[in-house]
Amino acid sequence: QQALAAAERVFGVLDLKTEQEAEKGRLELPRIAQSVTFDDVTFHYESQSVPALKDINLTIRAGEMVALVGSSGSGKTTLVNLMPRFYEPTAGRILIDGIDIQSYTLRSIRSQIGMVSQDVVLFDDSVRNNIAFGREDATDEEIVQAARLAYAHDFVERLPEGYRTVVGEKGVKLSGGERQRLAIARAILRDPPLLILDEATSALDTESERVVQLALTNLMKNRTTVVIAHRLSTIQQADRIMVLARGSIVEVGTHDELLRRGGQYQRLHAMQFQDIPDA
Repeated sequence: QQALAAAERVFGVLDLKTEQEAEKGRLELPRIAQSVTFDDVTFHYESQSVPALKDINLTIRAGEMVALVGSSGSGKTTLVNLMPRFYEPTAGRILIDGIDIQSYTLRSIRSQIGMVSQDVVLFDDSVRNNIAFGREDATDEEIVQAARLAYAHDFVERLPEGYRTVVGEKGVKLSGGERQRLAIARAILRDPPLLILDEATSALDTESERVVQLALTNLMKNRTTVVIAHRLSTIQQADRIMVLARGSIVEVGTHDELLRRGGQYQRLHAMQFQDIPDA
């Protein structure tokens, strides 16, 4: 009976349609030139009766840095996961340069999006191959240059075999800051026009965060960037900050505008900086 129960679950997974089987898109997405637009987007997880996102209307212009803030469960990660089509909207549309992203192939969409999150995915392979993942044609010179821009080259050179050093399962032989810098080097090498940063520095100590923040500054140059951040100090220079609550955008503005408004962002800011006199 136990084996039958397990087999039922296994066959349920095997019978699921793969993304490629379910894909309807046929167009190849050219480099993002104008905007990414959320048009009345609502999203439900199957296990939840309350929508994770509700009636989201948002336009992110090319070259703009947009930050998403809000308490846990407000919908920030769900929103960014809709852009590479990890999920499909329950209602509404997402447009890139005016065309519904469901018209594009998954491969062409994802080739234009770089993601750096707090959970870095590294393989039990060499530093070189981890950086080059997604760019099989990358030369050694390009890999080293990406590592330099990510402030990773110096620590890689100190490893026993340099760029040939195997990092272990999930990068277990490296520190959290070193793993993050390899992930940033990978994103720099791929040169995506759209960048998603999902709390990329939240798990780091202050010293590691400072170095990773410098690397992120290099990565964000001349790109459309969407940043999820719990530490508000990291997003004060954003062109626009969106405050989410219960799946809806409740405030939009620059850091200074939102502080003057005295709403939810100001309360989040006060909670983080209440012990710092000149915050």
